[in-house]
Amino acid sequence: MISVIIVFIIFSGLILYNINRMTNTLCIQKEIPEERQPKVFRIINILITILLVSSYVEILFT
Repeated sequence: MISVIIVFIIFSGLILYNINRMTNTLCIQKEIPEERQPKVFRIINILITILLVSSYVEILFT
C-alpha cells in the first residue's frame, strides 16, 4: 500500500512538471500576455490536480 502511494506521488510530480513545461511553451507560442500567464498556470494546475486525485481514488478503491 505504501509503495503505491510513493510511486503515485513520484508519477504525479513528473506529470505536473511536464504539464507546466507544456503550458509554458503554449504561453510563449500563443504570445499570452505576462499578466494572464499566472491565471493560465493556476487553472491548468488545479484541473490536473483534480484529475490526479480522482485517478488515485479510483486506483485506491479498485
